[in-house]
Amino acid sequence: MGKRVLLIEDEPNIIEAISFILSRDGWSVSTHSNGHDAVDVVKESTPDLLILDVMLPGKSGFDILKELRETTSAETLPVLMLTARGQKADREMAERAGASRFMTKPFSNSEVLDAVRELVGS
Repeated sequence: MGKRVLLIEDEPNIIEAISFILSRDGWSVSTHSNGHDAVDVVKESTPDLLILDVMLPGKSGFDILKELRETTSAETLPVLMLTARGQKADREMAERAGASRFMTKPFSNSEVLDAVRELVGS
């Protein structure tokens, strides 16, 4: 059985693209599109990897990640953060929040696959 990825992203075209790329590669992909209850969704779904957008309705990806890292069940969860903003300050915030890897949009299919495979070790 493939590894489980949870994608928290609010842009439908990005959800569709990442879901397609990963599903075609054998991953089981679940999606969620708001920050309000994202922490609960992560805890309930226990994914092998979280792909998390920075700008979400309700709560930022940075805040979600900080909250997750304070939870023992998610403190070691690999997290790939996505953002349309790639400034140094954003990268530093992601690092401080506990991101495993940071990727700016737009990205290529191979970049996403390589990052996911590297983070999950497959």
